Amino acid sequence: MADPNDPCLACAIARGEVRPTGGVVWRGHGLVVHGLADPSPLRGWLAISSERHARALDDLAEAELARLGPLAARVARAQKAALGAEHVYAFAIGDVLHHFHLHLVPRYAATPERLRGRRCFEGRPEDMLPGAEIERAALAVARAIAP
Repeated sequence: MADPNDPCLACAIARGEVRPTGGVVWRGHGLVVHGLADPSPLRGWLAISSERHARALDDLAEAELARLGPLAARVARAQKAALGAEHVYAFAIGDVLHHFHLHLVPRYAATPERLRGRRCFEGRPEDMLPGAEIERAALAVARAIAP
């Protein structure tokens, strides 16, 4: 596991020191749902991160693991209901950011083939959406997952 004293973008987001586009959508039970720190080619692309520094899925505590699946399903349902996504991909890669995060990436009927599946990570600069559109989508999902 990485040294928790090292700078970690996901830890900074969880602590509220960094606000990604879309901000924090939901927080609770050791998990944070938030927008991406990088530009996004798809509206509503969110991540679930652990609040505490954990390197990977297998570093999460049992309680965090028990809550992760239901939360991911709740967010995916909200992405479909609020944004009209027809499918939601889930990716946990961890090669760039060494802090557990699960990407929840909506796919729409109009999503071009070149941005479907794992290729969503290969968006070109001209594919990236304006921040205001990302903010609106995050707010719509936040409203849909609110109790």
